[in-house]
Amino acid sequence: MEFTRRTGLQLGVAALAGIAAVRFMPYEAHAQAMTGDSYDADGGKITINPVSHASFVMTVPGMVIYNDPVGAASAYEGQPAPDVILITHEHPDHFNVETLQALAGEGTRVVTNPSVYEKLPEALKAKATQVANGEQTKIGEMSIDAVPAYNTTEERLKYHPKGRDNGYVLGVAGKRIYIAGDTEDIPEMRALKDIFIAFVPMNLPFTMDVDQAASAVAEFKPTYVYPYHYKGSDPAAFAENVSKEGADTKVVMGPWYS
Repeated sequence: MEFTRRTGLQLGVAALAGIAAVRFMPYEAHAQAMTGDSYDADGGKITINPVSHASFVMTVPGMVIYNDPVGAASAYEGQPAPDVILITHEHPDHFNVETLQALAGEGTRVVTNPSVYEKLPEALKAKATQVANGEQTKIGEMSIDAVPAYNTTEERLKYHPKGRDNGYVLGVAGKRIYIAGDTEDIPEMRALKDIFIAFVPMNLPFTMDVDQAASAVAEFKPTYVYPYHYKGSDPAAFAENVSKEGADTKVVMGPWYS
């Protein structure tokens, strides 16, 4: 496992000192925070630009995707306009009507779970497609599979009940990209195959702890994993645990809270 690009910016030298098993790739330049992380894919590049918490911009060949955009639309200034907006569930750190109204253009498609779809004003419903767990939709050359996202620990069940909220597996440019949403280390996550990039949450009490997250990642073995939605948790501990599990997954740290 190796840290890449933004690791030093996010964690600092002191936090990294105890991770002896991890190979650290040098941080390239502060400009990387503006241009994003870039990965080779069929027909071009996949780029990832963290915005905040669970919100990010991803570009793939021929398409721009916003995930769970919330907060001021000004946070997206300088980013290309979205072709697709993904909403995982209804909690306010993932879904905000005013933000959607500001960002969704004439040709933007919104993909969401049925619970959020029912909360959309009519103008946004006209741009939206609802998909429940186990369903698939397609936009252009990209397939979007809605996968389960839920809590399993007794005292956390009230946050994300099984069957309501979505994660997504995107099939695009010859790659599979997993956006977990708010979930614990559920069997459906552990059973995933051939994931190129994964976004995995880790904060209590709403999702899971770093040990659960690392254990799941070591089982489904994405090529790259971004810890996100981790406020209050230690992503360095997650990275160390992934390394201890013996996984070849590369942990990529982004400036989610900078």
